[in-house]
Amino acid sequence: MSIGPSSSQCEGSNFQTVQARVALCAGLLPVWVRHLATSRAQSEVAVSEMLQAFSDIGPHINMAERQSEQINDALAQPIGGVTGLMEACEHVLAPVFQDPNLSATSKATLEQLLNMVRRAVGALEQVAKPFQHETQMVAAQVERMYMGFQYQDRISQMMALLEGDMVSLQQALAAEGSQVPELAAWLLHLESQYAMSEQRADHAGVASDAPVDGKDNEATFF
Repeated sequence: MSIGPSSSQCEGSNFQTVQARVALCAGLLPVWVRHLATSRAQSEVAVSEMLQAFSDIGPHINMAERQSEQINDALAQPIGGVTGLMEACEHVLAPVFQDPNLSATSKATLEQLLNMVRRAVGALEQVAKPFQHETQMVAAQVERMYMGFQYQDRISQMMALLEGDMVSLQQALAAEGSQVPELAAWLLHLESQYAMSEQRADHAGVASDAPVDGKDNEATFF
């Protein structure tokens, strides 16, 4: 009398196991493909954004360097520089203006001289304003590059999650005699690890509204 499972029962059991594994893979692989497609698209956008930012920043840096040299030349005075020039002139000439013997003509001449100094100092101060503008432009481009690097970090996290899930699937498929995980439970666990809206949209198989142009505020989460 046979006390073990029949050959047909074993074959049926093995067939069901194979079917379960195939169903698991068939359910997971499309999700992975969507994740990988989104990661690749964001990677291309991030790299393009950084390259464009580096290209745009070059002229601004060159302009800032030239204007910096102009400012340094204008401020390079033997004593004290231009910053306190007007105040120093007024301090030196104050006793002269208080001299009762100073003629009206001499006083007018000195006043004219001080006005010339005021205009010269004001002109030099104006030189710094375009330099400040160029510096702001550089800062804006640096911010764009920073956002690009943040997107690279997002992509790295996406890929790390998928890599770990692939390893788990390999281990599950390689385990002899163990129960095949249920697809619904596996997907639920995978979804619980998402941190970004694109991941949830890809998981559900719906079109993602998340922008991939470097302006997604969610990037600052990382």
